[in-house]
Amino acid sequence: MLILVTGATGKVGRHFIAGLLDDPRFSKARIRALCHNRLCPETERVEVLRGSIADRHVVAKALADVTHVVHLATCKETPEDIIDVTVKGLFWLLEEFRTSAAARQFILIGGDAGIGHFYYRHDGPITEKAPHQAYPGCYALSKVLEEVMLEQFGIQYRLNGCCLRAPWIMEKDDFKYTLSFGDDVFGGPVWKNLVPEADAKRYAEDGTVPLIRDADGRPLKRNFVHVDDLVSAILAAIDNPRAMRQLFNISMDRPVDYGEVAAYLAHTRSLASVDIPSQFHSNWMDNSKAKYLLDWRPDYDMERLIDSAWQYERSRDDPRIVWYPG
Repeated sequence: MLILVTGATGKVGRHFIAGLLDDPRFSKARIRALCHNRLCPETERVEVLRGSIADRHVVAKALADVTHVVHLATCKETPEDIIDVTVKGLFWLLEEFRTSAAARQFILIGGDAGIGHFYYRHDGPITEKAPHQAYPGCYALSKVLEEVMLEQFGIQYRLNGCCLRAPWIMEKDDFKYTLSFGDDVFGGPVWKNLVPEADAKRYAEDGTVPLIRDADGRPLKRNFVHVDDLVSAILAAIDNPRAMRQLFNISMDRPVDYGEVAAYLAHTRSLASVDIPSQFHSNWMDNSKAKYLLDWRPDYDMERLIDSAWQYERSRDDPRIVWYPG
């Protein structure tokens, strides 16, 4: 088993490689890491190839003798790159994969941006049958195009593909910084822009957290997944016959309720909260299909997500770096 991992140095890529190498089920598996800017360390079981998936010759070289692809590479809000890398890059990967005699399975990590996450109202839990509806911006559009392309290659060529659709992926102290009113906020919304400047400064100093409310005035519910749970889902999908040509929602059992977050942080850490109105919509990704077909279960709930983020201590050689805009 030779697994090509794109985006190998990213958050999911690093955890996936470590998880697979430690899993006795894959003791004979080898990794080929396709890296673009950053490089991961080479070992007896990990080889590194440098290049961009936008280059067909690089892709052809990367797929030589590969049995499995775990496709993680993506772009965020970078219009000058996203079509070449995310769309054309996936096309070249699928084109080379479908003609390879060694190829057995193609796993794509999708995102809830393809179904609009909290931008649109949903009448019930979001299942895998929900229609695609990208929110404004090129990143969400690219997630729709990725899923559709993989699906169509399955229809056209009977390609053994599988898509694991993940919401916002957390690791280390990420979740803590999604709630920061300071310049160190991770992702969006950028809370400091939604309150007066003096208030934002005070909230950042005090550790006050936002209690964002949805368009109906209730605490917003938003989906997250911890990277460890996503990695366990990828490992559960590898060579699983029930994963063939399937799409799975990979998320926590319940979305994060910002009202419950505020209450938990007030109780456990004496942190205050402040209401933030919004026009976003609460939603709930249904992960039942993955639990049923893959026999997968997430280990993280809201309490563990919060506790692990607040208890995490970064070493000096592990600064918080956001590698992409958006």
